[in-house]
Amino acid sequence: MINVSVRDARRFRGDRRWIEGIYREYLDDLAPQASGIFPVLGEVGHREPDQLMRWYADSSAQILTILHGQEPVGFAMVRTAAHPAMVGSVEFSMAEFFIARGWRRRGIGQEAVRLLLDRFTGRWQITEFQRNAGAVQFWRRVVADYTDGKYQERIVNGEVEQRFDSGSRRRPG
Repeated sequence: MINVSVRDARRFRGDRRWIEGIYREYLDDLAPQASGIFPVLGEVGHREPDQLMRWYADSSAQILTILHGQEPVGFAMVRTAAHPAMVGSVEFSMAEFFIARGWRRRGIGQEAVRLLLDRFTGRWQITEFQRNAGAVQFWRRVVADYTDGKYQERIVNGEVEQRFDSGSRRRPG
């Protein structure tokens, strides 16, 4: 059993500092994709602290720290239907998800996703850039496992999108 938990990063001051410290690694992971979706922040007039401030100011976003034992190892941002970019029947979207490099390939990410999907029960949309093969592979595997293969996937404008209902997942009796 992997000792993974998630907690509200807004409630723990040290979590916010940890996310600020790891944020550059997160951006570095996105940079090789050259998607244009994640421009260099300075080019659009934003600095890293400004971007993080927006995350924390967004009332439709749940900022969560992913822990292994008591140690922060990643973060996630779950957006709720209150966010203007969310349309249709989607109640939740995985806006950001990151596991620090030294903690990958240990099952921590998959367990964190399971905890998040169980916590936010409803209709989900998870989107990843199509050219980010690692992310596409991760999300396909994790979503297929979580939903027992009961999800829809489509590719739109260079992004892979998985949709499913975490509430319809069979729960152990």
